Amino acid sequence: MNLYINQIKKKIKKKIQLEEIEIIDNSSAHRNHKSFQKGKLHLILEIKSNYLNNLKRLEAEKILMKIFKDEFHEKLHALEIRLK
Repeated sequence: MNLYINQIKKKIKKKIQLEEIEIIDNSSAHRNHKSFQKGKLHLILEIKSNYLNNLKRLEAEKILMKIFKDEFHEKLHALEIRLK
């Protein structure tokens, strides 16, 4: 799991100039939900980026979601974005 999260971090760092990044696996909090899919992750992305902070929130989220596009097809079910 940590290997996958590290791969995602590297992918984001290649695309966006940032100061801090943390990715938290929050999947265990969703295990009892009806839509829970085994093998699909619920992640929280906490990111500090002056670049993203200078954009409108919707624009910043679109950029991040574009980076995660392939991840949603493979291992990701939900992504919570927290801009610092």
